[in-house]
Amino acid sequence: MTYLITGATGLVGTAIVKLCKSHGIKVHFLTTNKAKLKNSEFCKGFYWNPNLGEIDEAAFKNVSTIIHLAGATVAKRWTATYKNEITDSRVITAKLLHDTLSRIEHEVTHFISASAIGIYPNSFTELYSEESPKIAKGFLGDVVKVWEQSADYFETLGIDVAKLRIGLVLSDKGGALPQMIMPIKKYAGAAFGSGEQWQSWIHLNDLAELFLFLAQNKLVGTYNGVAPNPVTQNKLIKTSAELLRKPLLLPNIPKVVARLLLGEMHVLLLSSQRVSAEKVLQQGFFYQYDSIEKALKELL
Repeated sequence: MTYLITGATGLVGTAIVKLCKSHGIKVHFLTTNKAKLKNSEFCKGFYWNPNLGEIDEAAFKNVSTIIHLAGATVAKRWTATYKNEITDSRVITAKLLHDTLSRIEHEVTHFISASAIGIYPNSFTELYSEESPKIAKGFLGDVVKVWEQSADYFETLGIDVAKLRIGLVLSDKGGALPQMIMPIKKYAGAAFGSGEQWQSWIHLNDLAELFLFLAQNKLVGTYNGVAPNPVTQNKLIKTSAELLRKPLLLPNIPKVVARLLLGEMHVLLLSSQRVSAEKVLQQGFFYQYDSIEKALKELL
């Protein structure tokens, strides 16, 4: 059994590759950096350049499942140019995979794409399931919409498609958590806005397990990649401070300050999405970290 993973050297991809190895699953990965083309019996790298339409077709040999994680981070100031990069890095990469599979002999039967809960509108009261028809207005909603459309396009090749809408990923190896706890350690920790906005989060280890769960159980459709118990940003900051044994001395940071500091990107800190994990729970998935206390205690 061999999985092809894009974005395999990122935070989530690295965790999935490690998990695949423990399950005896061979991995092929695509990279734009030729210096990372290191091969072992278990893991082999292949070069691609999506902007130029270049890809090593040998990457698809014996592959049954593709896990598509490639995409530029949204945690960088949203200039007009960078906003295009965020979208293109998701859509162009998927198109290159699709176009290549359409003209070569292959054994791919399952395409699993990362997605994001940013597709759900800002709300302090709604509980969003995968069946919610509402789509957020604005840049993030637009990005996730075309991102998922590019994944659905693989169905035209007779390939089953699954999409995992990922929430706030908690890890001590990167992502938002190290940046969040840095000011807390310096006695400058505070939530943004009212702090009552919902944060639908997931521990990195559970997220990696969830991707493998979708792959091994051949699941199709849309799933939320979040833990069962979302919390408010106030709760997230307070729990982190308690575990670090640091007091919270400052008032919450006003919305206008966040906008001045971050520009349009401030919505990442102020948007509220309370997202349900019920669908994957009903499929039998088990969360090792189902509460924010348990997750942060392990990480901090």
